Amino acid sequence: EVQVAESGGGSVQAGGSLRLSCAASGYTESLNVMGWFRQAPGKEREGVAFIYAGGGHTVYADSVKGRFTISRDNAKNTMYLQMDNLNVEDTAIYYCAVSTRPYVVGVTAPEEYNYWGLGTQVTVSS
Repeated sequence: EVQVAESGGGSVQAGGSLRLSCAASGYTESLNVMGWFRQAPGKEREGVAFIYAGGGHTVYADSVKGRFTISRDNAKNTMYLQMDNLNVEDTAIYYCAVSTRPYVVGVTAPEEYNYWGLGTQVTVSS
């Protein structure tokens, strides 16, 4: 069993930055791919950024490329999302997702992730 908790959300003006954290606890030896999803009011959940177990391979949604940076510290079982140059379209609840499956085929598919955090709100104002 793995527990996941996000932190670091808040309100910021357009052009500003925020850093989200996702701390995993429990059976962390099984952690594989970790990722961030977001959901804005009235919209479907969207994959934002993903990072493989070794930390060397990352995947980003086109909408955040060049602005967001995902990273992880395996010693601390923690993943981060540095969000720069935020715009109002980034406003959403951000969820941390963790997969403990040994093989992840579709890294952007929510179904690949078996543990989720409760989410943290990010609000960007113009």
